[in-house]
Amino acid sequence: MDPRRGLSRRGLVFTGLGLMILSAAPASRAAALVATPRQTEGPFYPDSLPLDHDNDLLRVEGQARQAAGMPLQLFGRVLTESARPLAGLRVEIWQCDASGRYHHPRDRGSADPAFQGYGQATTAADGSYRFRTLRPVSYPGRTPHIHFAISGAGVGRLTTQMYVAGEPQNEHDSVLGRIRDRAARDSVMVALAPAPDLEPGGLKGTFDIVLGRTLLDD
Repeated sequence: MDPRRGLSRRGLVFTGLGLMILSAAPASRAAALVATPRQTEGPFYPDSLPLDHDNDLLRVEGQARQAAGMPLQLFGRVLTESARPLAGLRVEIWQCDASGRYHHPRDRGSADPAFQGYGQATTAADGSYRFRTLRPVSYPGRTPHIHFAISGAGVGRLTTQMYVAGEPQNEHDSVLGRIRDRAARDSVMVALAPAPDLEPGGLKGTFDIVLGRTLLDD
């Protein structure tokens, strides 16, 4: 056997292995999820929780009618950056009603009494949660958004906000504008789609929340 041919084959083998390693490394790094950025809690987190604070914000116990506005079925999971699901965490949301008013004494005017304005859910074994709420609307100075807070044993509290993808006002919202990183900004954008199979005239969307390493007590 020509020794040069043997060396050539060995060189090809090692070169191939090197290419495999180099190509695998970026893929591994790409698999890491983007941590959901912190956002301000805002001035309208409830002073006291409503008696009815379940995950259906469109029906308030004791109210005969459903809240005004477009229904939204909101799904998601709470995960680590390595995509590990986090079970047993409390997910809170709060938002204004269809007229742009919060259930809060500091807000202007009276909010829709048929809208809860605040709700809670607990993540399941796969990290999932679900809310039935309103498609968020704008009010003076803010693009449509929903406030979120995640807390529980073994994690630090994350407060953030969810935004509607494609809203023209997103480009001028001062709170959203504080997120400079494009990937982090994209992570709080949710595309909404018609969901006639879930509720006539309603929408659906998915907002996965990723807790960064600094929030995990591992």
